[in-house]
Amino acid sequence: MLDRNFSPTEMFREYAKKYQPLYTFNGNNKQYFEDWKSKALPEVLDTLGDFPPSAELNPTLTAEWEHDGLIKQRWFIDVAESISAVLLINRPADLDMSKKNPAILCCHGHGQFGKEPVMGNDSSDLLKADIKQMNYNYGHQMAKAGYVTYAIDWIGFGERNDSQKPNAKNSDHGRDWCNLYYLNATMLGMTSLSINVAHGKAATDFVSSLDYVDAEKLGTMGLSGGGTMTLWMSLCDERFKATEVICYSQLWENFGFRDYNYCGMQVAPKLFKLVNLPELQGLLAPRPLLIDIGSYDACFQVDGAMECYKRLKKIYKAADVSNNLELDLFPTGHAWGGNKSVDFFNKHLK
Repeated sequence: MLDRNFSPTEMFREYAKKYQPLYTFNGNNKQYFEDWKSKALPEVLDTLGDFPPSAELNPTLTAEWEHDGLIKQRWFIDVAESISAVLLINRPADLDMSKKNPAILCCHGHGQFGKEPVMGNDSSDLLKADIKQMNYNYGHQMAKAGYVTYAIDWIGFGERNDSQKPNAKNSDHGRDWCNLYYLNATMLGMTSLSINVAHGKAATDFVSSLDYVDAEKLGTMGLSGGGTMTLWMSLCDERFKATEVICYSQLWENFGFRDYNYCGMQVAPKLFKLVNLPELQGLLAPRPLLIDIGSYDACFQVDGAMECYKRLKKIYKAADVSNNLELDLFPTGHAWGGNKSVDFFNKHLK
């Protein structure tokens, strides 16, 4: 048994350490970038599999109220065949409704409350603690800064959590909904990502149809798992003109295979065979991208996060759009920095 390994975990780690994705970026000029993207992007998007059947939105406004100088609305919409979502929309109370205004899709990350703290629901001590710990209410703060913001729950979170089923509770002793839904989806030729992207697109379709929203000036932002969804929403929908990825920068061999800091909500078959995370982010070029990195982030540790950004920076430089890439490196943990967000979206959406 000397010098033999019997651990599947160690086996996968060794594979990942030696792995070279097919579309690792090795160029330094615009022609290389354009050729690389034209080949890589279709294959990367193909890893998502099928998208769920679409449905009529059938929007229903269920409530509207004022909170901290904002008008907040709660809608029911049908986001795909056989599935609905609650859509929250925030806007400044003094917004000029006679004009078209930019809007930002605010993607939540992991956590039992889904979209609620992101959109500013601070009605309980637990919600307040969530917001305080991660500066998590960017859907509220960006509305205070003059934007229309909107959010839905991704499958398995908030009001779309099936945690009452036997042996499927999202707990240390039960099953993780992110992984269960991934298994269900791949059996049907889909992924959790393709399902969530389809639902996010449906929400965006509805918000874009509102008289006071400018469908040509859309942005998206999200923290952690919300950073995953922000990245994929922008890759799959060119309506998003500016993107802020918060605390979702690392290398797959680190956060995926070493740290197991990922789940079925974040992966697609053959994804790492094609690209590492810097290349996945770099496929957004030439569109504007703001990266948030917490120097004390225990989930996406700063050394690997900065290596990811360094590689991403080379892609934007080769694409001749270095000015469209920005970094907010801030001295906190797994949280929204919020130091450059308003200026970034003002620059690219206003």
